[in-house]
Amino acid sequence: MELRDRVAVITGGTGGIGAAIARKFVEEGALTAIIGHSDDAGRKVEAELKALAGRLGTGDCSYFHADVGNSGEVRAAIAAIVQQWRAIHVLVNNAAVMATGPLIDMPEAEWDQTAAVNMRGPFLMSKYAIPHMPEQGVILNISSVHAVATDTHSTAYSASKGWLEAFTRGLALECYERRIRVNALRLGAVDTDMLWNNPHVKSGEESIDAHEVGKPAEVAEVALFLASHRSSFISGTVVTADGGRLPILGSQAATQAPGRRH
Repeated sequence: MELRDRVAVITGGTGGIGAAIARKFVEEGALTAIIGHSDDAGRKVEAELKALAGRLGTGDCSYFHADVGNSGEVRAAIAAIVQQWRAIHVLVNNAAVMATGPLIDMPEAEWDQTAAVNMRGPFLMSKYAIPHMPEQGVILNISSVHAVATDTHSTAYSASKGWLEAFTRGLALECYERRIRVNALRLGAVDTDMLWNNPHVKSGEESIDAHEVGKPAEVAEVALFLASHRSSFISGTVVTADGGRLPILGSQAATQAPGRRH
């Protein structure tokens, strides 16, 4: 087991990609803390993964409530995790929201919510987790192809993911002396509620080929690699796992740009 007895913290761990990563980590022996703000969903995943750990004789899972954009709740969750398991070895900043629509029509509160979850969240989680991380610790930030190639209705989301990749590079430098590795995992379309609830996907305005959609379990395999000692020589970079979505999205953006013919 690649993460035996290592304590892993995963934000947005109550569903989708976060829950899939939590499952893989538990299977690999990690003591896994899932952080979310839906207690019903969190307790359900906690129960499922505790039962899995019992059957396999590996790892453990506990749910901790926190809004990642709220400093007090983040600090309380970190304190509770450390009290229970004494340290944090892996932090996965996965929680995110996706605001869509033209910037000039976007309510300020929706922009602020995007910034609170997608940017302030990784900042707060990292700030308060790092003091409890020993050498060989890992921070993994979940990014998106929208950080590089986006469309005309995802400005807030793409800006937040571009920030996250810059944050990854800067934090990797800060953590070098601590011997903590910091990387980002850049994803394409993944089979989650966030993808299918996107109004532009629902309407067909943004075309998604089923062959381009990854499964959360596939993402979890890459996350495991980046959290494990197998990736010990990788830090300060962005690993792309998108099923080839980035060049497709880039091509679509080019053809749909103002002044360009389809």
